[in-house]
Amino acid sequence: MEMFSIASGSSGNCICVGNDEVHVMIDAGISGKRIEDGMNKMNLTTRDMAGVLVTHEHSDHISGLGVIARRYGLPIYTTQGTADAIMMSGSIGKIDPCLFHIIRPDEEFAIGGLTIRPIHISHDAADPVAYIVKDGDKKMGVITDLGYYDDYIVENISGLDAMLIEANHDVHMLQVGPYPYPLKQRILGDRGHLANETCGRLLGRVLNDHVVKVLLGHLSKENNYPELALESVRAEVTLGENPYKGTDFDITVASRSDVSERIVV
Repeated sequence: MEMFSIASGSSGNCICVGNDEVHVMIDAGISGKRIEDGMNKMNLTTRDMAGVLVTHEHSDHISGLGVIARRYGLPIYTTQGTADAIMMSGSIGKIDPCLFHIIRPDEEFAIGGLTIRPIHISHDAADPVAYIVKDGDKKMGVITDLGYYDDYIVENISGLDAMLIEANHDVHMLQVGPYPYPLKQRILGDRGHLANETCGRLLGRVLNDHVVKVLLGHLSKENNYPELALESVRAEVTLGENPYKGTDFDITVASRSDVSERIVV
């Protein structure tokens, strides 16, 4: 089973997860050309994707969806609320309604040999989800765009072998930065984004001896730095009530614009 990030950040997100037989794309928030270029670097093509799993309707997660849906006819898996929001927005052009496959949080579904579990997340979107993808006894997760975590999130992402998880912002940088006050409050709120330290505390609750790789993703361009995110997350893991130190695991930051390494479990 493998995963790689084509882009991850506040300006665009696209992740690929799959096995030897089938691959799926999680979000298409960059241009169709960038998606195809990223796939090609991993000896894949957009046409190879068995579907697109959409987390929610914000532009940094769907800006390339219309193009690849029309060009390749890829099935689109998402919640009813997100599908409705995409169809109503008109920002990405017309998409054939027949391409939408409606999924429900906490109800697993299969695409080829992959089993996919959408889970609820708290974000200011219509009906957002994160995704856990399983292949036999191996599990990977893409968990971004959540304002907070609770026992439900911890339970659902425990036992993962690899994950991309949100470390969106440094709280101090955000507070003193140029964003208008309402936007700062939105990001800091329960329907916003995870701060570096919050990400580290969440990781401290779900890390296990089988974790092969952690990618920190969805970093804010204006309110974070990769080095700061990594240092803050590792420090929180080390300080937490768990048997691990932050340096015990392979934790790196997913690039905003470059394809990550291929993570294999």
